[in-house]
Amino acid sequence: MANNGGPWGGGTGGSGGGRNGGDDGDKGRGQRPGGQGDGPQVPDIDEIVNKGREQLRVLMGGRGGGGRQNGAGGGGGGPRLTRGTVGLGILGIVALWVFASFYTVKPEEQSVELFLGSYSSTGNPGLNFAPWPVVTAEVVPVTREQTESIGVSRSGGDNGLMLTTDENIVDLDFQVVWNINDPAKFLFNLAQPDATIRAVSESAMREIIAASELAPILNRDRQAIADSAQTLIQSTLDGYESGVNIVRVNLDKADPPREVIDAFRDVQAAEQERDRLERQADAYANTVLAGARGEAAQLLEEAEGYRARVVNEAEGEASRFLAVLDEYRNAPEVTRKRLYIETLEQVLGDVDKIILDESVSGGGGGQGVVPYLPLNELRRGGDQ
Repeated sequence: MANNGGPWGGGTGGSGGGRNGGDDGDKGRGQRPGGQGDGPQVPDIDEIVNKGREQLRVLMGGRGGGGRQNGAGGGGGGPRLTRGTVGLGILGIVALWVFASFYTVKPEEQSVELFLGSYSSTGNPGLNFAPWPVVTAEVVPVTREQTESIGVSRSGGDNGLMLTTDENIVDLDFQVVWNINDPAKFLFNLAQPDATIRAVSESAMREIIAASELAPILNRDRQAIADSAQTLIQSTLDGYESGVNIVRVNLDKADPPREVIDAFRDVQAAEQERDRLERQADAYANTVLAGARGEAAQLLEEAEGYRARVVNEAEGEASRFLAVLDEYRNAPEVTRKRLYIETLEQVLGDVDKIILDESVSGGGGGQGVVPYLPLNELRRGGDQ
């Protein structure tokens, strides 16, 4: 469809003949006689639609119907910029700038604002403003705990095999739990935080294990080793100004290598049996030794008592003899008779005897007494 004049197109002078006359009207569309017309010219409906479409495309920032100028002879010399178009463009740019400049920081996060790539400040939780592109922001989680696992069973390598001070090898699996306490140092001083923390943790653990023996590592010193590792890792990372805080170190496993674990368990069982037998022998030795010491002390006490008793008795006899001697010197007859009677009392005191007085028995020397033989008493004495 040709468009040879005006914004509404031309070549419609023969519209009446074109609409009613068939071919004659079609020929009149392409040839508009100058100054001739049967009535008011009505624009074609297709041209109105195309024109409105081009105007809408210009308002939306596209190109006008420049591509139709040659093929269709359409009107206009290119896209037209109006005040509305410019205003919409400015509002869109401002909206994009505001969207890029405002950002939100969650309570568990912190932001680092960079002015032309250099550290400027640290943003607080909430809505923050950083005028882009002069100021940019990096948001990092500061309270979230992150974990680095090191060991043979976790990583599949040999970084968990470590040498002890008694030249044994131990297989360790441990975890390093960390978070960020200084976002600026963390972003600017560490190029690869995960690799750095893993390398520092492995180096610190090897240093501690190299100063320890195997038996305490496997039995009682696991918590002490974990605490020492946490302190050493933290001090090393602080020296790097990494902005990393080591929350804890979990020592999950401490065993001999898989290749020798069966033999090691046999050795451990033998050592435990040896310790048990040694404790039993020590207990028996302590019991026997304590009994011997008690018996020796008893014998010493008995000997001391016997010595004291004999000495006291001897001293008493000597004192009594001296006393008797003094009495004998004063009264020899009385003393002699007394000694005689006391001696008879001692000699005959325990003898079963019968004393007969001659005067009582009729002066015949006991001839009037019937002798009595106690057979029952003699038999009982023989049995005893």
